[in-house]
Amino acid sequence: MAKLKEIRGTSVQSVAVDPAEYAGVWVSTPSLNAACREGGGSGGPTTAINVGGYPYPMTNEHWNGTTWATFTNLGTQRGKNASAGSYTNAIVGNGSTPGTPGIGILNLVETWNGSSWTEITEINSIRDSNAMSANGTSTAVLYFGGNYSPGVQALNEKWNGSSWSEENDLNTARSYLTGIGTSTAALAVGGSPDTAKNEKWNGSTWSEEADMNTAGDYMGGSSGTQTSALVFGGDPGNTTKTESWDGTSWTEVNNLGTGRDSLKGAGSNNTSALAYGGYTSTDVANSEEFSFPSAPVVQEGDMWFNTTTVSLKGFAASYPSGTWSSGGAMNTGREGGGNFFGQQSAGVAFGGTPGPGQYVEHYNGTSWTEAGNDLPASGGQGGGSGSQTAGLAFGFMPSDNDGAFKYNGTTWTATGNLNTGRNTGMGFGGTQNTSMYAGGYPDTAAVETFNGSTWSEVSDLNDSRRQGSGGGGQAAGWVAGGYGGSPSTNSNQTETWDGAAWTEANEMNTGRAYLTGGGEATEGLIFGGGPISPGTTAKTEYWNGTSWTEMNDMAAPSETSFGTNLGTAKASYRASGRISGTISTTTEEWNTSGTVQTITTS
Repeated sequence: MAKLKEIRGTSVQSVAVDPAEYAGVWVSTPSLNAACREGGGSGGPTTAINVGGYPYPMTNEHWNGTTWATFTNLGTQRGKNASAGSYTNAIVGNGSTPGTPGIGILNLVETWNGSSWTEITEINSIRDSNAMSANGTSTAVLYFGGNYSPGVQALNEKWNGSSWSEENDLNTARSYLTGIGTSTAALAVGGSPDTAKNEKWNGSTWSEEADMNTAGDYMGGSSGTQTSALVFGGDPGNTTKTESWDGTSWTEVNNLGTGRDSLKGAGSNNTSALAYGGYTSTDVANSEEFSFPSAPVVQEGDMWFNTTTVSLKGFAASYPSGTWSSGGAMNTGREGGGNFFGQQSAGVAFGGTPGPGQYVEHYNGTSWTEAGNDLPASGGQGGGSGSQTAGLAFGFMPSDNDGAFKYNGTTWTATGNLNTGRNTGMGFGGTQNTSMYAGGYPDTAAVETFNGSTWSEVSDLNDSRRQGSGGGGQAAGWVAGGYGGSPSTNSNQTETWDGAAWTEANEMNTGRAYLTGGGEATEGLIFGGGPISPGTTAKTEYWNGTSWTEMNDMAAPSETSFGTNLGTAKASYRASGRISGTISTTTEEWNTSGTVQTITTS
């Protein structure tokens, strides 16, 4: 391992004050003059507008950085409309209004110059619940998605100041989506049917980019840019979730103060935004501002020299400080099912008993929703891998124990069968097409990998086992615990995988089966399990790629629960399962935050 002085070509910044965590915070600001939902929202931190909306008719308002004030109404008032631009240069497209002949959707566009509204050329394709590139202007904007009979649209049109031209459609049709950016560099985020999809417009075509962490629609967003934006709130569940886009990936940052959907937003980037209006169980007027501390912000892995304390410091996750807290209850209590996707805010639980063993539920970090399309296989205790929109389920009991099924977030499709039929093995692997299944019942040490269509046998585990936990993927991973090992009991054994063979590694602190968890090759979390003396446990342990460390216990001991099986140890959940001999519907969430830590050098 290199010493710090041996690392060449790297400068460490000197600061007098430690930087603050890269998270931002929402702070309440003066409310809108009238509660509203589903209007058009856009603009910057001091030039935001809220135009149209429900309840009908709504009065327009603008934000000057301090207060909201009313201004001239649209020529034709409506809701479910989209807007772009600011208080001095805006455009509003289409929408719906009560009493309109037919289905109530308008084909009507108006521009605002800071003093009056002017009706301009109509869009070619009528629709509402659409989006505009919110950082556009009255002479340059993109208009995409939306809803019109017979359903959601992928249509996309561009305004050049004099006419609308039909452009290449979105890859995924949707309504109630969020639009960010300009007419030549836009983002289309989320939408209905609930999706986490994110698409980028380069001036001629849309390309699929990294998905959000949580699928949703009816969200607010900063006007932002293609490389710096925020989305917040929305459905399902009147969420408080906020996600930050840096041009490459989405990161969850601090939550809204008031969870809601059908809200609007404004702001210039991912460090400055307004969230206003929306719907909880009623229309709201709440307004909140998102901002960052004035000190430099810091992300995990950053390092600096503090000249005040004369010490080298860094920012890293502080795992021992992680704690469990209550989450949303599952709709159907059960145990021994399967799960995939490792993010706390985008989980899937499938199968389990009692019941037909085919139920599917999605978790958005706040609440569970019944997915509506049951797993084709009966029984429970199968393995899983992948994401909420691209998952794989395999190995079930009592039937279909060699079956495998792909999941696209809505429906299941049968795919290649396992070579060795079994259940209660350890499923993990990262993505739908890089899954692994290790061990299982009848007791076996068999391990198989999936390439998107077929399963292949690879090197066996050193010891047969079932009902343990696993993490990582086809290049590097681990399995721990379960029935099996030598002797055959509640094992504390751990084995690591290097892509070719399994090696016995440091043992868990507490041996057990029926445990839940997972993670990556060098970062994992396991929790719960039993039956061990004196019974089911609430213990939590963290894996750093080499050894296990005991963490804070869950609130209640549990076994055969659902939980994350991939991702990081920063945010996990445990749901349903058996607690004190009874099937539960409760969910607990594990969260850990970063801390500034002094680095010792020699």
